[in-house]
Amino acid sequence: MRYLLLFAAVIFTASCYDWKNIEKDLQERLILAEDNAVIEIPEGYYKFSGSLSMEGKNGVTIKGAGKDKTFLSFDGQTEGAEGIKVNNSSNITIEGLTIWDAKGDAIKVQEVKGLVFRDVRTEWTRGPHASNGAYGFYPVNCDNVLIEKCESIGASDAGIYVGQSRHVIVRNNFVYQNVAGIEIENTLYADVYENEATDNTGGVLVFDMPGLVQKNGGYVRVYNNNIHHNNRRNFAPEGNIVGTVPPGTGVLVLATPHVEIFDNKIHYNRTIGTGIVCYITVDKGIQDSLFNPYTRAVQVYNNDYKRSFGLPSIQNDMGKLIAWKSAFSVPSIVYDGYVDPSVAVNGKLPADLGICVRNNTNSSFAMVDAPNGFKNVSQDAAPYNCELAKLSPVVLGK
Repeated sequence: MRYLLLFAAVIFTASCYDWKNIEKDLQERLILAEDNAVIEIPEGYYKFSGSLSMEGKNGVTIKGAGKDKTFLSFDGQTEGAEGIKVNNSSNITIEGLTIWDAKGDAIKVQEVKGLVFRDVRTEWTRGPHASNGAYGFYPVNCDNVLIEKCESIGASDAGIYVGQSRHVIVRNNFVYQNVAGIEIENTLYADVYENEATDNTGGVLVFDMPGLVQKNGGYVRVYNNNIHHNNRRNFAPEGNIVGTVPPGTGVLVLATPHVEIFDNKIHYNRTIGTGIVCYITVDKGIQDSLFNPYTRAVQVYNNDYKRSFGLPSIQNDMGKLIAWKSAFSVPSIVYDGYVDPSVAVNGKLPADLGICVRNNTNSSFAMVDAPNGFKNVSQDAAPYNCELAKLSPVVLGK
């Protein structure tokens, strides 16, 4: 109900906006900002026709009066794609504001060392739509990233996305009505905790993708999150890989090694509570010889699962497969059964790279045998009752 109340509040106040134009002044301040400058944006509603950009800065803070007080609207944007774009900088903080209706990504940050998003909302006010921008928060190739107390609504790919980055904390955020609530992609050393993800297509995705500069991520912990009711129809644009995510997905690990999923509430996601999937399962046409598509060293433990009665989604192939194989007995945890041949011992993953599933509440399990055409589906979790060494907490500032 929380997100419905917030949406209602936005609609209620829509008729009394007092729009102001500070575009030229604000862009000039971003260009001329000196080290450690604080650029304050007062309470109010502000219209922009083009992207706000900043490059080559150190220690700059862009600060509104609060995400429920300072609103930056890019509705009708004619120049640029992003709402805010920051490149090649260090120790950047963006806090206390809302960005509405960017033509593309709401906030895109590239090659920044030391980045904080705090108390920021990104939203497409028409609601979920394939023409919305792909990402709410979009840091790429960044180091030491903190995203906390933020919200994202309506992204056609991921509300909070972190890609090809290192040392990342995503905590205490609220994401809803996106295709993916939170996505960690080709990123090393990330902690995702104490977030709420609801009414997305998929709640939390941990993906590795081919064709990127940083070939494989890993060492990702997803814990103490509330991941529930992520059953929204997938509205990703045609051809987008996130379009393969079936509605009703709680947590999905795709190709990423060294992942821990623990102490989460994963409730009422009607297709997959937690999926552990090789990239070959969703795309056999890999043309990147340096990319490892196999998921390995994944632990799923101490999570609480609940599922409402009903069929899984059949919107895409993965959902159809699960519906075909399990119908009303949908397992909480699904493993596709692929084993990395480069490390396999007698056809199995070695003990330190295994898939381990244990001590989950209200859970069921299935290995769906994707390598052999899904012929030998097994619901026996005993071979996966194992334990790997715990991953270390992420420490920022290294």
